[in-house]
Amino acid sequence: MTPQIEAFFHEASNTLSYLVWDPASLKCAIIDSALDYAPSAGRTSTESADAIIQTIQQKELSCQWILETHVHADHLSAAPFLKKMIGGTTAVGNQISAVQQTFKAIYNTEPAFQTNGEQFDYLFADQEDFKLGTIPCQVLHTPGHTPACITYVIGDCAFVGDTLFMPDFGTARADFPGGDAGALYDSIQKIFNLPDSTRLFTCHDYAPNGRKIAWETTIAEQKQHNLHVHNGITRDEFIKMRTERDRQLAMPALLLPSIQVNMRAGDLPPAEADGNHYLKIPLNRL
Repeated sequence: MTPQIEAFFHEASNTLSYLVWDPASLKCAIIDSALDYAPSAGRTSTESADAIIQTIQQKELSCQWILETHVHADHLSAAPFLKKMIGGTTAVGNQISAVQQTFKAIYNTEPAFQTNGEQFDYLFADQEDFKLGTIPCQVLHTPGHTPACITYVIGDCAFVGDTLFMPDFGTARADFPGGDAGALYDSIQKIFNLPDSTRLFTCHDYAPNGRKIAWETTIAEQKQHNLHVHNGITRDEFIKMRTERDRQLAMPALLLPSIQVNMRAGDLPPAEADGNHYLKIPLNRL
């Protein structure tokens, strides 16, 4: 019931990607991979994804799943590259359509772009069970940061995406299109219903007050010490705090490049007549 886990820190976006594997079958999953992207040059590269592939090969693992917790707004997914190189089934929550419908309009995408999630190999439903090798897993729909956020419970571990950060940094913002602070609070309570000993892994860390980068905590620690949502914080108190805090935050630097790629399961927009791919920057829309 206990998976093996190795974290990969993507410094450019403060993202944690995870390699998770079943020691019995050597089947593995990659969660929230990152494609390297230089916005000033408009160039992508694969050094971060290559490091994950190298570890998989060294440990003689077989890639079963390439998982996304949500449509990320701060980095581009490396899922298509990983699938091409080592195989695996790409998957996300089945509420991805809500995000795609919203951003299809914002980006004025090509008419052929579908908003039914078909870009991913598999769409998970809330509370759906699946397996990583021999390890039982479950998906929890945990919206709030986005309408399609999910948590992967793999054995005794939970991978929460952006919903929760380390206790000293609090919780995700809820002011992106489709975000909802009340839904975020409800989702966190859903996560808090897991056993207190559950190991919880975050998708980002920003090392407040100069501490070292960290990514693993527990349900018990979150309940007791989370800056925004520890025991005793009411739903109304959380909504007020989260709403006021979000008003003070700037949009992520890579939001506009990232979402138009990640809502396509990491694929770039279709090549244009000259054979090149282009990212759109919708002006005055957000």
